[in-house]
Amino acid sequence: MNRTVSPFPDQKPGTSGLRKKVPVFQAPGYTEAFIQSIFDSLEGIEGETLVIGGDGRFYNREVIQTAIRMAAANGFGRVLVGQGGILSTPAASHLIRKAKAFGGLILSASHNPGGPTEDFGIKYNISNGGPAPEKLTDAIYARTQTIDHYKIAEFDDMDLDRIGVFEAGGMTIEVVDPVTDYADLMETLFDFDAIRTLVAGGFRVAFDAMHAVTGPYAREILVRRLGVDPALVFNATPLEDFGGHHPDPNLVHAKALYDLMMGPDAPDFGAASDGDGDRNLIIGRGIFVTPSDSLAMLAADAHLAPGYKDGLKGIARSMPTSGAADRVAAKLGVEMHETPTGWKFFGNLLDAGRCTICGEESAGTGSDHVREKDGLWAVLLWLNILAVRQLSVMDIVRDHWADYGRTYYSRHDYEAIETAAANALVAALEQRLGSLPGHQVGSLTVEKADSFSYHDPVDGSVSRNQGLRIFFKGGARLVFRLSGTGTSGATLRVYMERHEPDASRHDQETLTALAPVIEAAEALAEIRKWTGRDAPTVIT
Repeated sequence: MNRTVSPFPDQKPGTSGLRKKVPVFQAPGYTEAFIQSIFDSLEGIEGETLVIGGDGRFYNREVIQTAIRMAAANGFGRVLVGQGGILSTPAASHLIRKAKAFGGLILSASHNPGGPTEDFGIKYNISNGGPAPEKLTDAIYARTQTIDHYKIAEFDDMDLDRIGVFEAGGMTIEVVDPVTDYADLMETLFDFDAIRTLVAGGFRVAFDAMHAVTGPYAREILVRRLGVDPALVFNATPLEDFGGHHPDPNLVHAKALYDLMMGPDAPDFGAASDGDGDRNLIIGRGIFVTPSDSLAMLAADAHLAPGYKDGLKGIARSMPTSGAADRVAAKLGVEMHETPTGWKFFGNLLDAGRCTICGEESAGTGSDHVREKDGLWAVLLWLNILAVRQLSVMDIVRDHWADYGRTYYSRHDYEAIETAAANALVAALEQRLGSLPGHQVGSLTVEKADSFSYHDPVDGSVSRNQGLRIFFKGGARLVFRLSGTGTSGATLRVYMERHEPDASRHDQETLTALAPVIEAAEALAEIRKWTGRDAPTVIT
């Protein structure tokens, strides 16, 4: 059945698909128009397999029912959907690859809040399991400008809670276990026997699923297969509103876990994951491991896990991520790639065998096992390394700093600021970039400054205007970037780093070590003037 719909020319899907508030998606025809725009931008879908799943947030089930009916009307031959509508983003990527599916719809707004007035999102992943490339997202956007109808079949809602194979609308619909295939994949990568032995010997693991999608995965892998104390797996039941909390694994929103790990009876290892399961937070007893450091440390010791025993083909990081991983790549003698923010930029490198491990400072790390970042994968690789090395997290971190030096790093987020003000700030700073080299800012001297452009070494494509970079003599760096992961206003992210090779200075407080860089950020960008903010919303 064809139904008419109006275009929505102001809604441009970004790297992570389309994200808006739930009431926007609930507007008549809005969700249908976007899904139809995706299907209209694909070629050769007749009879093919589509994966559908989400993070369980509010409106997840309703959109899945709509997507199933639209898939049937548009000619797909089979749909695979996670039981209860649940599929973590990395598990969806794995299922797309394992089933040799044409692609998949992932329903999530990642680490953003959920609920009747909160956030929702839809994105499309291609057959390699990774996010749609820019060429396809551009085509989807173009279609949203002109779409005037959508196709939908008429049949009853599917029972998403019952595993089985069903027929409707001339299409096969399979409700599948969302956890087992993914858990089995993890067993092929990591030494579960060694981790079980570590845990059985009294090593205590705490995990906060944040009432988000990784709860069922943590119960199956950490508790059932590895023997972790179930009392230390917190908030493991996915809720439509994430229990009223913000499912972002950072030190603000996972404060209870942080306080536990810094307390007198701290477990040995603590971790958390986000709304759709692709991000991670790593905390040892008495120490928080920054995502940039975690990427470097995982890359340095990945060979200790069975899945990576032959070493790495290369390492990739997003541009705002610190240079800590670069030093590991240099020591290992493997390729190092700096890409724009967005996991899709790693896809070409992974498919071409140019890198094995990749990561972003925004708490995403992963490898070539799927084509998305993977929160639980990072947790399990840490546990595998801990089991082999028989050291604490603190000792592993300090050993790494002794070998490679310490890269002090912090990110300051100014959330939900007026979009026009954010754009004006970036434009004003960009105009000054050419005049900054040689400029003295407090105790720092600007060495070079640019607007980052990425030249893909696999397909030759170029992505410009990916963030403003300012390098200082002595190894410090500032990055300014507007983020598109929110649904209200703009988020200005300011990234600060400084490398300290002197081991005697590795115990400085991060903000003390970065004080000259933080002062330079305000002096150069005039954040207070443009945003009216005296302090960032979140410091990571």
